[in-house]
Amino acid sequence: MTLDDRIKLDPLWKQALREEFEKPYMGELREFLRQEHAAGKEIYPPGPLIFNALNSTPLDKVKVVILGQDPYHGPGQAHGLCFSVQRGVPAPPSLVNIYKELKRDLNIDIPSHGCLQSWADQGVLLLNTTMTVERANAASHAKKGWEHFTNRIIQVVSETQPTLVFLLWGAHAQGKQKLIDATKHLVLTSVHPSPLSAYRGFIGNGHFSRTNKFLEQNGLTPINWTLPAD
Repeated sequence: MTLDDRIKLDPLWKQALREEFEKPYMGELREFLRQEHAAGKEIYPPGPLIFNALNSTPLDKVKVVILGQDPYHGPGQAHGLCFSVQRGVPAPPSLVNIYKELKRDLNIDIPSHGCLQSWADQGVLLLNTTMTVERANAASHAKKGWEHFTNRIIQVVSETQPTLVFLLWGAHAQGKQKLIDATKHLVLTSVHPSPLSAYRGFIGNGHFSRTNKFLEQNGLTPINWTLPAD
C-alpha cells in the first residue's frame, strides 16, 4: 500500500492534495504504516478502502461533510466512511442513534444494515480525521500524521465549495471549526451520537432536516437520507 501518486484517488482530490503527499509528515506516515504491516498487524480499513470517502464523493460533488474520529477497529467493519460499516455487519451503537434521530426528524424507517455508501454517493463526505487503525486498538493511529492530511481536506472543501453543510458531532469534530469558513457554509453542532451522550442533545438536533432545508435554499438537491434495502 502506498500513499503517493500511485494510489487510486479521484483526480480532483489528487490535484487538490498533491502538495500534501509530498510533505515530510506524509513520508513518516507512510513509513509507520509500512512498519505496522511488516510487524504483522492487521490494519483497518483494507488498503484499497482507506480513501473510500474521497473516491466516493469527488471534491466538486461535496454538499455535506460529516466528521468522524477514527475507523471502527473490529473485523469487517471499517470501509473508509465514518460511522458506516460494511453490509452484513451489525450497526454500531453510534450509528443506531443516528438512525433514531433520522426516524424522529424525518420519519425514515431504521434500515436493516449499517452501510452509508448511498449518502457518500449523493455528496456526503463521510470523513474520519484519522484514516486507519490497528485491529482492536482504538485511536492507535492518532497523531501519526493523518490529522494534518484531513485538516487540509476540510480546508480544501471549505475554500473551494460555495455552500456546504458541516455536521460536527462531539468535541473532537467541533475542534475543526476553525478550518471552516462559517460566513458561507452552514455549521451545525451537537453532542456525539454515542450512547454516552446521544440523549443529551443529539437526539432532537434536527440536523438532517436542517441540512436539506439549507441545500434547497441554495438551489441544491437535498440528500435522500433513506438508505436502500439489502
